[in-house]
Amino acid sequence: MTIQFFLSKNGTARNINLKLTDESGFSNFVAHMPLRISEEEWDHEKQRPKNIYLKKYKNLNNKINLLKIELSEYYGQIKNKEKTISQRQFSKKVKNVCLQKDTFYPEMTLLHFMEQYIHIKKEIICNSTYKRYKVFFNLIQRFEGHVSERLYVEHISSEFIRDFLIFGKQEDYSENTIYRTIHFVKTILNFVERRGIKTRVRELEIRREKQNKEIITLSESEILKIKYTNVPDRLQDSKEWLLISCYTGQRVSDFMKFTSRQLVEINKKKCLNFVQQKTQKEITIPLHPIVQNILHRNGKNFPNEISIQQYNEDIKEIAKLAGLTEMINARKRLGHRTKLLRIEKWKVISSHIGRRSFASNFYGKIPTPLLMEATGHSTEVMFLKYINSFDKDRMVKLSNYFDKMYEERFLSA
Repeated sequence: MTIQFFLSKNGTARNINLKLTDESGFSNFVAHMPLRISEEEWDHEKQRPKNIYLKKYKNLNNKINLLKIELSEYYGQIKNKEKTISQRQFSKKVKNVCLQKDTFYPEMTLLHFMEQYIHIKKEIICNSTYKRYKVFFNLIQRFEGHVSERLYVEHISSEFIRDFLIFGKQEDYSENTIYRTIHFVKTILNFVERRGIKTRVRELEIRREKQNKEIITLSESEILKIKYTNVPDRLQDSKEWLLISCYTGQRVSDFMKFTSRQLVEINKKKCLNFVQQKTQKEITIPLHPIVQNILHRNGKNFPNEISIQQYNEDIKEIAKLAGLTEMINARKRLGHRTKLLRIEKWKVISSHIGRRSFASNFYGKIPTPLLMEATGHSTEVMFLKYINSFDKDRMVKLSNYFDKMYEERFLSA
């Protein structure tokens, strides 16, 4: 049995039609669906909207995937009963699925337990983790549409991992996304087992996802370049926030909310006390002299708050003005995917670079536990993911040591 989707021939917004062909290849059933899309937005090869991440087309693609699953199940039921499908029954079934408003996930399916798990965890996890779980959920939902069948927890095996890896690569998802989704599936299977339901989770052998090595940071010399670069007044607040982020090591969701009310003094040292939004940890960090100078220039106040989107645009422009035009290997989002590119550094500067730069620049100079206390990381493993293993300044210093040792030992002999 095969299911094909195609557009009607006339109209600006065209109807999506569906054709089911049975195993013999002789019986065809065609249904005209109450689903519409312009030809420019339709991918004829993949038989779905070109951009399945726009909200209106995401819903349309979900409906197409649901039709594949429902019709495959319907066809299987009819075949098992040794009956035949009539055009009238087929059209009615298609119409009912198209008009179905709520999506139902049958018990014992993977999506049923994923939905249950996410609902239970929602109140005790941060928003970013919740969003990540929803990404995993949506990805499994698309995979079900790809294979035209529901995934039941008892059938999740090494074959699922193999097929999901192939699907992920075909859809051009990053390895991180693919493997994190598989590990989340394993988490769900363990969740199911704790409810007394047997799965094949112990048979699954999954390697950890590869970590992207393209960690973009600002060296101390680059930060000083930015510090001494004159920028237009409209960029001044963003420039100061960028410097503050590089010397406090905090996420944009935290540092953009800094206020003078959070300033405290400990043993005559000026510090900042706040609660991290993501972790809900109370953090107290001493103020770097550069941050203190910024506050002094602003009358003991932090810069004006800026939207994250505007901040990300501004700091790219600031980095360009500072001459950060070196060509580097970096991942950049193109549409709904990230690609590894050879690109000028200023083009990939984003709000998280301050936190990564703080960790990289002070690592090895300040005891790691003190740095972790400042950043709020719970484990050194997580902290080290922020470290840029290659630092040009450190390489220059190492070279200087080599030259100095050579002069002392050989030229003086």
